[in-house]
Formats: sequence, C-alpha cells, structure tokens
Amino acid sequence: IATVPDKEPLSSTHLAPPSVGQYVRTEITRRLAILATCLKLECCISGTHSMDLVALEPFGEYISLPGLDCTFPGGYSRLPERMLSTLPEGTVLLNKAVRTIQWQGSFREEGDNARDYPVRVECEDGDTFLADHVIVTVPLGFLKERHQDFFQPPLPERKAEAIRRLGFGTNNKIFLEFEQPFWEPQQQLIEVVWENESPLEKPSTDLKANWFKKLIGFVVLQPPEQHGHVLCGFIAGKESEYMETLSDAEVLSTMTHVLRTLTGNPLLPTPRSMLRSQWHSTPYTRGSYSYVAVGSSGDDIDILAQPLPEDPKDPRPLQLLFAGEATHRTFYSTTHGALLSGWREAERLNQLLEPSRGSEGQK
Repeated sequence: IATVPDKEPLSSTHLAPPSVGQYVRTEITRRLAILATCLKLECCISGTHSMDLVALEPFGEYISLPGLDCTFPGGYSRLPERMLSTLPEGTVLLNKAVRTIQWQGSFREEGDNARDYPVRVECEDGDTFLADHVIVTVPLGFLKERHQDFFQPPLPERKAEAIRRLGFGTNNKIFLEFEQPFWEPQQQLIEVVWENESPLEKPSTDLKANWFKKLIGFVVLQPPEQHGHVLCGFIAGKESEYMETLSDAEVLSTMTHVLRTLTGNPLLPTPRSMLRSQWHSTPYTRGSYSYVAVGSSGDDIDILAQPLPEDPKDPRPLQLLFAGEATHRTFYSTTHGALLSGWREAERLNQLLEPSRGSEGQK
C-alpha cells in the first residue's frame, strides 16, 4: 500500500509522536484512511459511485465464483468470435443499431398475408425485422435512459419500476505502459491511500480538483513478456465519469503526477502510452454494470428477467425475453452472469418450441 500525504511523501525522517494521545490519534487517522480506500475498492467491485447507494439487506445474495479470474488470450472479443465461428455466415448482423421494438402487434412480411408476427424490430438505418420472439440483452444503463421510447407499447409499470430502482454505475480502467518498471519484480498490486481521507467524512464534490483520488490503485499485468510493463488502474463513480470527459493528455499528466507523488520520485518517467475505457459515455451502455441499490431488492432483478407478455395464457407467449448481467439474481455485474442469463432465455424458448418440434419436425 502506498500512502500519499497532502504535500509530500513519507520518509524515514518523520519523527515519532511525542505522546500516547498523539500516537493514538495518528494511528486512528491512518486506519480510517485505509478504510476509505477499502470503500473505494468496493465501489469498483459494485460499479457504484458510493457504497451509501448500495442496499445492505440483499448485498449477501451476490455469489462469487471460486477460483481465479480467467483472462482470455487476445481479450474478451475472442469469446464472441469463437461463438460466431460455429454459426452460418450472415447469421449475426453488426452495426445495426435498434431504434424501437414493437410488440403485441400483428406484422406481416410484404407480399405474405398468410403469416403474421407479434414483434417488429426497427433499426436506425430503416431496416426492419419481424419475429415471434426477441431476446433483449441491452445494458441496464441503456434501459434506464431509453426504455420509454425503445419499446412500443411501453413496458408494464412493474418492469419499468424495477429498471428505475436497480442501480447502474461506472467502473473504468486506465492502462499505463512504461519503458521500464519502477515496481518490484514480484509486485502484483499497488494500492493508494490518501492520508487525509476518512470514511466518516463526506468526500469532496470538486471533481476537477480531486477526481484522481477515487483511483484505488494499480494491478501489475502479468507476465511482462506478454503485456510489457503495464499498470492497470481502477476508478469508479462520478469521478470515473468525469475522467471520461478529459483528454488523453490530461489523464496521462494526472496519472504521472499521482505516481510521482506516491513514489516520492519527482523524476519518475512519464508512461510511454495510455489506454482507458469510457463506459459511461458510450451511448449503448451508459455505464459498466448493475448493483442492487437502496430501495430495490433481488426481486427487481427477477422482475426485469421476466418475459413479456406477463399473462402466461397469452396465445403468443415470450414475445420479449430479457437477458444480461442485470437479470441474474446472484451473478449480476459479471460476465458469467450475462452468459448464463442468455442460456436461460434460450432454454426458455427451447421448452416452448419443443412440442412443435416433435409434431412438425424442425421449426
């Protein structure tokens, strides 16, 4: 843990406190500063601006998978690429932004009066697709901003309220590449603690002056033979969203200042390159992932996951199905939660179509 004071880094020249009382106060202050950093780490894990926004009672419903994180060689994109490789060419259409999803309708292909469809998907480029069933996997952040006009007719009030109550925040990464490492060969993590902070006090709202203090530290990417000498910083909340509004040069300059301050080396070289995520400003995500906010519960996750129409006796069931990390009650905010929710909705369709498969062969 690197402890960062207000003005200058700690050194061996600091004198011991002269009294027991001063010593106790100093130690309490340091431990509170460490706890403040721990809460920032939890903000990154939960994808929230503040842990004051996260509901306590359902917090324990989240389940962590055992074992280490899995890093895909070549990045996350290799996972969908592998899935696409098993599908016929042209099955998946990219860069087809959807404007609206019309459901509970009766739509027909031009020239075909023998068959109608309950769902019509209209794209921003004017193309349309008719369907019996649509699985909606857009992020909760997008639903929060667009669900009123994205679905026609609008979603039932029960589902709209669940979307409103659930939390959705931002957690970004900042990658810094160096010519040579300034950290120890076996070092895995550099945590940053600001000595003047306490979880008992409200944090500063001056984002321009203090946004970088929300940074929890850096993970050392391993192995260097594969990644080079790279640190990956994590920052969440409003400060993370403010970071997205800055230029690359401004972020790089600030990160250099932070590292020079915590190492006490004013001559520490500037990183040779920087890469950062910008999840909040991306229009189709508007953040990173969900959390169960104060005023919501795991029941809201289940409500969001329920297919439409709500009436199980509707003659045209499962017109809209919902998947994505925000629809998994115990694995929300994770990639595996998103993947499992997609399998869940696919199986829901399989169960619906199974009788017709037996009587009609393939459908």
